Amino acid sequence: MAGESNFVQPAIPKFDGHYDHWSMLMENFLRSKEYWGLVEAGIPAAAEGVDSTEVQKKTIEDHKLKDLKTKNYLFQAIDRSILETILKKDTAKDIWDSLKQKYQGTTRVKRAQLQALRKEFEVLHMKVGESVKDYFARTFTIANKMRIHGEQMGDVVVIEKILRSMIPKFDYVVCSIEESNDIDILSIDELQSSLLVHEQRMSRHTMEEQALQVTNEAQPGGWSGGRGSYRGRGSGRGRSGFDKYTVECYNCHGLGHFQWECPKKEKQAHFAETSEEMLLMAYVDDNKARSDCLWFLDSGCSNHMCGKKDFFCDLNEGFKDSVKLGNDASLKVQGKGSIRMEIDGTMHMVTEVFFVPDLKNNLLSIGQLQEKGLVVLMQHGTCKIFHPNRGLIMETTMSHNRMFVIIARCQSKE
Repeated sequence: MAGESNFVQPAIPKFDGHYDHWSMLMENFLRSKEYWGLVEAGIPAAAEGVDSTEVQKKTIEDHKLKDLKTKNYLFQAIDRSILETILKKDTAKDIWDSLKQKYQGTTRVKRAQLQALRKEFEVLHMKVGESVKDYFARTFTIANKMRIHGEQMGDVVVIEKILRSMIPKFDYVVCSIEESNDIDILSIDELQSSLLVHEQRMSRHTMEEQALQVTNEAQPGGWSGGRGSYRGRGSGRGRSGFDKYTVECYNCHGLGHFQWECPKKEKQAHFAETSEEMLLMAYVDDNKARSDCLWFLDSGCSNHMCGKKDFFCDLNEGFKDSVKLGNDASLKVQGKGSIRMEIDGTMHMVTEVFFVPDLKNNLLSIGQLQEKGLVVLMQHGTCKIFHPNRGLIMETTMSHNRMFVIIARCQSKE
């Protein structure tokens, strides 16, 4: 019929033995029908010895009718086997109180269950290989059970628990969230969304690194090296099926391997590259010219800059530009390239560095580091730099003039 509402009546919650969950659903259902007051207070009784007015009688009759409707809802929610165990069924309040006494449990039992849940919540930690979504679901399950058993637990307690119980690969993400947000007003949905984004990003980086690996299968009668894969600068781009049998080594002039993997070279370096940064890990050749240098971390600097040409391992001198200093003075940029710097025994490759001959101090742009996917955290007089996959890669403390300085050994160009 035109004009009639298509509103669907909500289903009556069926009692399945889990009283706390059912009582919450049933209470909400009865409140929506405006019958919950009868369950809480019962039917108001007429005053003894006083003749009731017609209005009072009518009110009591209306309450009795609503109570019958409330009892009908409860009868439909409860199985016959359970209903037969309820001795007093005169009013909806009698039925509700009887169910609560039978199935909610005594205070002592509830307290014991709550203690067990508290212990489970305390030792809860994210498992290796577990997704953020699954860990949040496990945490919510325990937290909701605690609330049902009377624990007064706010969202901030759950948030703090999650942040301190993530696996180590999320350490830099947790530090960033704690530094940039007020935990007291951060919502659980915002936290989960942020962690999911970082999880997807880490998964994407892992897949990209795996895609960069090129497997070189030995050809019949050809060279079969001890390594099944090659990964280096530019690897994974059109090198499928590449055969090193005809490659000449520039170190020993033999065939079948590159200079960097020459077995006759006393100390060889192995490179691991991602799309953001390239780290030189393992041995550092002491025969190459190196020099200690200072690099200032600068939040106002738009680009990495270095004034020493010898520090560049590769330099495009055809690149020209200019930069403006804080005093409005301009300096000429005479090239752009990459610099290898050793920090705490590990060699890092810093790319897209401007060569500014007149520059007195070497500068690392915080903005450019963040563009590469790194997280820069400054707090309590310490600056820490985190890589998305490798965690903490650099750390320094504030100098007496409130500057953050990285002391490195810059490897000169051969």
